[in-house]
Amino acid sequence: MQSIHRLDLLRTSIEAWRDGGETIALVPTMGALHEGHLTLVREARTKADRVVVSIFVNPTQFGPNEDLDAYPRTMEADAKLLEAEGVDALWAPDAGTMYPDGFSTSIAVDGVSADFCGASRPGHFAGVATVVCKLFNQVQPDIALFGEKDWQQLAVIRRMARDLDLTLPDADSIHGVPTVREADGLALSSRNRYLDETARRQAAALPAAMREAIGKIEGGTPVADALAELEATLLEGGFTRVDYAALADAASLQRIDALPDRPARLLVAAHIQGTRLIDNMPVGPRR
Repeated sequence: MQSIHRLDLLRTSIEAWRDGGETIALVPTMGALHEGHLTLVREARTKADRVVVSIFVNPTQFGPNEDLDAYPRTMEADAKLLEAEGVDALWAPDAGTMYPDGFSTSIAVDGVSADFCGASRPGHFAGVATVVCKLFNQVQPDIALFGEKDWQQLAVIRRMARDLDLTLPDADSIHGVPTVREADGLALSSRNRYLDETARRQAAALPAAMREAIGKIEGGTPVADALAELEATLLEGGFTRVDYAALADAASLQRIDALPDRPARLLVAAHIQGTRLIDNMPVGPRR
């Protein structure tokens, strides 16, 4: 596996693969890799000749009171995991490469970014869209893979790719990979390691309460009642705040207040022991 830190060296490798007629998959990450990330890597290997994994803790998607400084950085361990998975290149730029002196460009994706994490984390999705656009331009992948755990992020990236004619990859070649979960149902996340033993055990209430709410909604309980019960369950179970618990159209992310005849997602963000966890699950017709 090549570990690449300079853009000119990355482009040399990309050009060589392209000249050889090989296809390229990109898996963008912020490091602190876990089985969820490795699942993306394995899926990428089935879809392209070459796999590039990027690791960059992107400062522009963190708010002023968020966990940028505390975010786990485990580059050496991450590199070993990626090499064992047969990754072709680890692209690990520094902040100066991604945001050179005088950098003044930002990409705002309206609509799908406005609600949910976009509302509770102002500026977050502009930071995500900008850095992912740069990664697409740097790596020029044929496909890119993202976890469905952050459903809104996936929607933002697909909208950006479609709107800006990012043909490598275009929106149809941005693949969402189903969320990988622990045995108790908690979605894998790099932030789970912030939790002590008690909070980690309590955190399993999140997916359990979501499954219960989905069962109620699909069984005819009014959406507002099911969501209120979900939020109460979390607050009684150790969570200190719920940023949102909502039913939304899976594509547009517009909130809906009744079980639809099209795919929908239950979206939740909640805080426990100072850590913000997000999750989502499908509701209603599957597609």
